[in-house]
Amino acid sequence: MADEKGSWKRFQRITFDSKTFSKRALRAESSTTRHARKFVVGKLDSLRNVKQHVILWLSIIGVLIVAVAVQMFWYQQAYRTMAWKEGGTYAEAVIGPLNTLNPLFASTPAEQSASKLIFSSLYTYDDTGNLSDDLATSMTIGQSGKEYVVTIRDDARWSDDTKLTAQDIVFTVNLMKSAEVRSVMYGNWVDVSAEALDDNTVKFTLPAQYASFPHALTFSVVPRHILQDVALGSIRQSTFSVSPVGSGPFTLRLLQNSPDGRHKIANLSASSEYYKGAPRLARFELHGYKDQEDMVRALQTGEVNAAAGTNIQASDLPKSFTTKEYPVNSGVYALFNSDSFALKDAKVRQALQSGTDTAALRKAIGYDVPNLYLPFVSGQLKGTGIPAERPFDIAKAKNLLDQAGWTTPAGQSIRQNASGQQLELKIVTVKDPTYEKVLERLAGQWRELGVKVNTDIKTASQDFVPATLQPRDYDVLLYKLVIGVDPDVYAYWHSSQASRLGYNFANYRNNAADEALSSARARSEQDLRNEKYKAFATQWLNDAPAIGLYQSVLQYVYRPSVQPDIMVGGVPSEVDRYNNVRYWSAEQLPVYKTP
Repeated sequence: MADEKGSWKRFQRITFDSKTFSKRALRAESSTTRHARKFVVGKLDSLRNVKQHVILWLSIIGVLIVAVAVQMFWYQQAYRTMAWKEGGTYAEAVIGPLNTLNPLFASTPAEQSASKLIFSSLYTYDDTGNLSDDLATSMTIGQSGKEYVVTIRDDARWSDDTKLTAQDIVFTVNLMKSAEVRSVMYGNWVDVSAEALDDNTVKFTLPAQYASFPHALTFSVVPRHILQDVALGSIRQSTFSVSPVGSGPFTLRLLQNSPDGRHKIANLSASSEYYKGAPRLARFELHGYKDQEDMVRALQTGEVNAAAGTNIQASDLPKSFTTKEYPVNSGVYALFNSDSFALKDAKVRQALQSGTDTAALRKAIGYDVPNLYLPFVSGQLKGTGIPAERPFDIAKAKNLLDQAGWTTPAGQSIRQNASGQQLELKIVTVKDPTYEKVLERLAGQWRELGVKVNTDIKTASQDFVPATLQPRDYDVLLYKLVIGVDPDVYAYWHSSQASRLGYNFANYRNNAADEALSSARARSEQDLRNEKYKAFATQWLNDAPAIGLYQSVLQYVYRPSVQPDIMVGGVPSEVDRYNNVRYWSAEQLPVYKTP
C-alpha cells in the first residue's frame, strides 16, 4: 500500500517542458524532410525515364479489368433471365364512366369490368370457351329439363369474411327479376325462380325447357347480408354502389377521381382469401375514360400500362407496346326498327341490305375484323345448309326501292313516295371511334341509294337505355349484340321480346322465326337445335330485320412492363379477358436459368 502511494507521488511530480518538446518536433520535421528529398524527390528523374513503361503496364491492367468485367456481364446474361414475379400494380384503361360498382346496374365497359374483378359467379369460361366451375361445383338437370340443382363450394367468403351461401344466390336472382330494382338483367330472369335447399345448394325452376340456361349462370352474385335491408327502389343509390362487398379475386380499396378530375379510378387490392388462390398482382387500378383520346394519352404518359377495347393505330404508340386483337362472340349490326314508317316494308329493308357494302365498312375500321352476316358468329352453325350471304348489289337495291314506291323525282337526289314524303332515316349509335367510322361509311352508301340519312351519336351514359333503347327512338340502331358461346338469340329476335324492356331492338316479328327460336331453346339435342337455328337464319336473312356488319374484336394494348394472360382463341365477351386474371403480372426480377 505504501509503494502505491509513493508511485502516485512520483507521478504528481512529473512536469511538461515545452521547450524540450519543440526541439524534438523540429528534429523530427528535419529528418522527415531529408528522407522525402532523398527517396521521393530525388527519384523523380528516374520515374520520368520509365514513365512510358508505367503507362503501358497501367493501360494493360485497365484493359484486362474491362475485359474481365465484360466477360462476367456476358456470362451473367447467358445464365440469367427476367421472370415475372408476384406483386406490382396493373393499371388498365377502359371506355365508359364508373358511375356504379353494383353489377346489377353495370352498363358501361368500365362498370362491367369492375364487376368481373370484384364479384364471382356460379360459372365462368375456360380457355377453350366452354363453361367452367366458379362458385359451382356440380349441376343436376331434372327429367323435365326445367329444374337445375346447383351445388356451390363451401370455402367462398365475402370480402368482409362472411360466408357466401345459396341464400346469396337466391337473393341476387330475386333482385334481377324485380321491376322495382330495374336491373340491367331484368328481362332475362322474370320467369325464373330460385330456391335455397340448404347453404350449399340452390334449385332453379324454369317455366319451360331452356337448353342454354347454364350459360345464364355467369351473373355476378351480390351479398344478401349487406343489401337485404335496403329498399328495392333505393339499391342503385345505396352506398354499396360505391363501396361494394364482393367475393371475387380483388376487393375495392377506394373509388376516387383522377388528379385532373377527368375520370374515376377503382383502386383494387388482391384478395388473399380468394377461394381459387390469391392473384399474382398486388393491386389493380381500373381507369374509366370518357373517350378514345383520353385512353391514348394515358398510355403515352404512363398513367396506365394497358388499355382494353381500343381502336389505336400502331403509329400512335411507341414500338415497345404490344397490340393484340381477340375475336369476341358479339356482333355489330345495323338494326332496323320495323315499326318505323319507312322500314315497315320488307322491300325497303332488303334494299338497304343489298345496297350495303359490308366489306368496305370493315376496311374502314383500320384493322382486321371477322365478317358476320348472320344473327350468329362464325362457327356456331354446323354442317351444310347454312344460308349464304346476300351479295352487295347496288342495282338490285335501287330496283327494290322503286318497287316499294320510293322513286327519285327528276332533278332531285332524295327518293319520295307517292305522297311526296322523303325517304328519311335516323341512324343512332353510341360514341365509339370504330362505330363512328362505320357510321360515316354506312350513311354514305345509303345516301347513294337516294336515302336522306341523319346521324345521331349518343354518349354511353345511364340515360342511353331509358331515353333511346327502351322507346326505340331511332330508325336504325348501329349497336353491338352480345351473342355468347351458345347460339341462343331468342332475346334479340323473338317477337315476345319486342317490348320496352325487351332486347328485340329491331321490333322484329315473324311467326316462323318465333317457332324456330322457341323450339331450338327447348331441345337439348345439339343436331336438332342446329337445324332449327339454320331455319331461323334463313328466315332472318329473307326478312332483313338487320344487317350483320362485322364480328366484334377486342383490341388490347399493353406496355412491356406488364403481362396479361388472355384466352388465345378469343373471348366469349370482353370482360371474359379477366378469366385468367389471377395469373397476370406487373413486376419482374432476374433469375438463374436451369440447365
